[in-house]
Amino acid sequence: MAQEPAIRYIGVNDHDLDLFEGQYEVPEGMAYNSYVILDEKVAVMDTVEASFGDEWMSNLQDALAGRIPDYLVVHHMEPDHSSNILRFAQAYPEAQIVASAKAFPMMTKFFGCDFSDRAVVVKDGDTLSLGASTLTFIGAAMIHWPEVVMSFNDATGTLFSADAFGKFGALDCEDDDWACEARRYYFGIVGKYGLQVTKVLKKVSDLPVRAIAPLHGPQLTENLGYYLDLYSTWAAYGVESEGICLCYTSVYGNTKAAVETLAAKLREAGCPKVAVTDLARDDMAEAVEDAFRYGTLVLATTTYNGSIFPFMHDFLNHLVGANFQNRTVAFVENGMWAPAAAKGMRAMLEGCKNLTFAENTVTLSGAVTQENLDQMDALVAELLG
Repeated sequence: MAQEPAIRYIGVNDHDLDLFEGQYEVPEGMAYNSYVILDEKVAVMDTVEASFGDEWMSNLQDALAGRIPDYLVVHHMEPDHSSNILRFAQAYPEAQIVASAKAFPMMTKFFGCDFSDRAVVVKDGDTLSLGASTLTFIGAAMIHWPEVVMSFNDATGTLFSADAFGKFGALDCEDDDWACEARRYYFGIVGKYGLQVTKVLKKVSDLPVRAIAPLHGPQLTENLGYYLDLYSTWAAYGVESEGICLCYTSVYGNTKAAVETLAAKLREAGCPKVAVTDLARDDMAEAVEDAFRYGTLVLATTTYNGSIFPFMHDFLNHLVGANFQNRTVAFVENGMWAPAAAKGMRAMLEGCKNLTFAENTVTLSGAVTQENLDQMDALVAELLG
């Protein structure tokens, strides 16, 4: 009698991590996901971060219930998913390692060993029969490393999506808003590769997907159209929500006061949402997230050493690195004797695609004046007109 295929979760939750990839705040921790497909043959889907090797191996052994794995499928070689490959290979010497051609040289670099005698190299469109179910592999290069593949299990309708559809946060934390942390994750980590994401989404759209199992975050099993639509919008650098993102830095409080006044004017004029971020104090990743979420970005900063205040400079570097595009951008600058911030901010964004720069700029020379209030009124009319 054929083995009825089943998928078991064997991942772990990390509550000790403060910064994911050394830069993203994760107050709710992080999940490193791994799965076992129990069919006539057994496939283990990825490993977890190095320090959780004992817990993962225990989870794996519990799920196997005495069975021996036939395959380890490696979708992505980042260490938070691949660190226990060697440990697995030593524990199960008969198991074959399934991965893309570009993944195996990375294994050699990470672990100093050669898996060529047990390697199964897969590419886009290849299949692997497990018995009652078959894995079909989907090339996903540069989402967000070059070796990435996804796989689809036809019996369960499960898409193993690597880092796509992932989010920040451990699975044992209460989280009612998937989109917020998924959006911050996407634009911080995957956002540069919108073209590649769009291509993969087209491949996925032809599959009868009933569940999405990412390497971070919860398995998605309901309202899949919602998640796919969001990813399509993000990948196309489209506008997700009506509103304006207003990001600023301020040294002595005058630029902050101008921003608060401008935000009030925008709200009074009917702007549905004004998201304000202090780039020196708030989470930079959330500022990047909002810059991509809304269709208009207002940047406000002081002239500093003849250029731009450092936190604003850092923010713009993040945007440019993530392929910021398809937006309207406006400027508020402050400079007592030689204001140059607006010119500097615009210069940093000149190489971005499909940006419309507002004709009106607010230029302060210290505190807000009546002239500045008039400039704000003109800018509000332009942005909301």
